[in-house]
Amino acid sequence: MRLIPAIDIIDGQCVRLSQGSYDTKKVYEKDPTEVAKRFEDSGIKYLHLVDLDGAKKGQITNWKVLESIANNTDLIIDFGGGIKTNEDIEIAFNAGASQITCGSIAVKNPQQVLDWIAKYGADKLILGADVKDKMIATGGWIETSTIQLDDHIATYLKQGIKSVICTDIATDGMLQGPNLSLYKELLSTFPELKLIASGGVSSIEDLKKLKAAGQFGAIIGKAIYENKISLKELTDFNNA
Repeated sequence: MRLIPAIDIIDGQCVRLSQGSYDTKKVYEKDPTEVAKRFEDSGIKYLHLVDLDGAKKGQITNWKVLESIANNTDLIIDFGGGIKTNEDIEIAFNAGASQITCGSIAVKNPQQVLDWIAKYGADKLILGADVKDKMIATGGWIETSTIQLDDHIATYLKQGIKSVICTDIATDGMLQGPNLSLYKELLSTFPELKLIASGGVSSIEDLKKLKAAGQFGAIIGKAIYENKISLKELTDFNNA
């Protein structure tokens, strides 16, 4: 299982939110590149980088942070937040993203995502399925759509996208454990999914449970910044 630390960016700084609320913003580090370097030094190979300013504004904003991390580490970066146009996605790939997470755009402009699949290939895109009571949320989780999670995933699986980051908003940033039942249900319905669990990871035990449940990857955010999981523990888990 891939261990994928998260760096969320507001105003160029490394922050975390609780349940997606911008009012809960807490700044942990002023230099995200230094954080990324520490991850890499611990043997981490992947990074989930989210432009929260971009998600709110609806256009890529913190691409310079992406560029800095890509230029100063060898981390494989998936990047999301505000990618809405051809110009946005080109900026992100040119700045060093290995994959782009398609969140709100996959709900509001599916034809754009289909065009990107045709141009870049489905393996360069990750479907960001952010969920509130099994309904897809958009716009930095400010809005809830009328699209059900299973329908959303099924639509894009047919188009070739197999990597899905599923975030249960109710658990995100709460350090109370991931929604294992949701992820097990998804893998039962869609066994071919490369399912990446996001939200709620609070301990190495949580990661062990996610691995046992068959997750392709797990995103770890606040647990690292609040010292609930040490980088050494992640290293040991990776090497086990």
